[in-house]
Amino acid sequence: MVINGIILSAGYSSRMDEFKPLALYKEKSFVENIIIKLKEVCEKIIIVTGYKKDLLKEKILKNKKVTDKIVFVHNKNFDVGMFGSIQAGILKCANCDWALLHQVDQPGLPQKFYGDFVNEIDTKHNWIQPKYNNKYGHPILVNKSLFSLILNEKIESNQIGRAHV
Repeated sequence: MVINGIILSAGYSSRMDEFKPLALYKEKSFVENIIIKLKEVCEKIIIVTGYKKDLLKEKILKNKKVTDKIVFVHNKNFDVGMFGSIQAGILKCANCDWALLHQVDQPGLPQKFYGDFVNEIDTKHNWIQPKYNNKYGHPILVNKSLFSLILNEKIESNQIGRAHV
């Protein structure tokens, strides 16, 4: 079973005073913290860039410890919303069974979460979402059976209709 991670890091970070992917958490950038954790469960880690794409790529490539599984993809329509970034990442998942969609603003999830999360994969479900205190959250695992549905949806979509999943 091949799992690829997709880190959604294309946005403007407009609600923060700094660029989220490069904000620090425990002496490492948000994106670096996530990459280190995803390396344990993902064959490939796709970084979806948009705003400040060159700066983000430069900073990630400086750390040789995290670059061996990295693939960059630029979402030229990042200003339309996150869904275009999901589509851009999914396009790079042609040879995987599952995509782990990860927002860049969640660097604090413990390493154990990722192993436990991918262990939830089974043949009965085509997507898996964590739940904590009766609230659904992120990241989300998406099976390849949903990739074409995601790719065929309009980029302006905020969510895929529940009737589709």
